[in-house]
Amino acid sequence: MILLDYHNVILHDTLSARFESEKPEALDMTIVDFDGVLYHLSTPTSKTNIQISFKWRCFPELINYGANDILQREYGTMLVTPPQQGFDVTLNVDLTSLPQEAEAREELIRKVSLLKRNIMAAPFERAFKEQEQFEDEKQANPNPELMAVHYREDEAIYVKANQDRVTVIFSTRFKDETDRVFGKVFLQEFVDARKRQDLQNAPPVLFSTREPPLELRHLNLQDSEEMSYITFVLFPRHFAALDVREETISRIQIFRDYLHYHIKCAKAYMHTRMRARVRDFLKVLNRAKPENINVEKKTATGRTFRRT
Repeated sequence: MILLDYHNVILHDTLSARFESEKPEALDMTIVDFDGVLYHLSTPTSKTNIQISFKWRCFPELINYGANDILQREYGTMLVTPPQQGFDVTLNVDLTSLPQEAEAREELIRKVSLLKRNIMAAPFERAFKEQEQFEDEKQANPNPELMAVHYREDEAIYVKANQDRVTVIFSTRFKDETDRVFGKVFLQEFVDARKRQDLQNAPPVLFSTREPPLELRHLNLQDSEEMSYITFVLFPRHFAALDVREETISRIQIFRDYLHYHIKCAKAYMHTRMRARVRDFLKVLNRAKPENINVEKKTATGRTFRRT
C-alpha cells in the first residue's frame, strides 16, 4: 500500500512545465481535487501572470479557525483581493519575477500546490496552540471549542483541544455494504497496529459504527448504519516539534482519502483474483468433459460403422 501525496500533483506538474517553458502561453484549466476541491488556472490579464483560484465548500468554517492568517503567512503578496468571482482564494504568480535558483522555484511550486493542505491546517494549528496554553496554565478549559469542518456532504472532521491531548474525529459514510466490511477490517488494523513494539509512539486510534463518540453526542448526528467514526488521540509528542507538527497535520488530513482509496484498491485486487480463479475453473471443466465414444464413423468407401 502507498501513501497519497500531500500536494495536488496535476497543479504541481502544470506549474513546473510553465516555469520551465521559454515561451509563455495562454492557460485556462480546471482541476478537481479530493473532497470536492476545485482549482482554476488561468491567464486573464497576461500570459506571464498565472492566477490559481481555489474553491471549497468548508472554506467559511476554516476562515473562522484562522485560515486567513495562514494564507497571509504562506502566500503574502501572491494573494489577489478580491478573489476571482465564484472562488474563495486566488493567487497570482508572475513568471517574469521567478527566483533564479532551481531549489527556490521548486519550493514555490510546492507551496502553491499545497494550497488545500495549508488552508485545512487552520483548525489543527489552532488546537495545538490551545493545548499548549492549557498545559502551561495547568488547568483544563471547562468548555474547549469543538471545531467542526464539514468538508464533504454528510462527512466532517472534528478537532478539539484538551489539557494533555488533541482529539481528532473523522465521520465517514460507507454507502456500500461491501465498503463497510472492508472499512472495518482496515480500521481494526489501525487499532491493533499500536500493539506492535515498533509503533508504540503512534497515536491511539478508536473507531465505532453508527454511535458517535462521547465528544459528539450533543450534536444529534445522523443515526445510520452507514456512518462510522474514527478517533485519533494526538499527544504533545506528535506536534511539539515544528517539523513533526507539520508532518502530523499533512498525514492526518489525507486519512479519509487514504482509507477509501485503499478500500477501492482492495476490491479491485479481489475482483482480479476472482476472475483469474474463474478462468482456472473453466479450464478444469473443459478438460473434464468426457469423450463421446459412441460416434458413427465412415470408411473411405462410404460405409458407416459405429464404435462400441
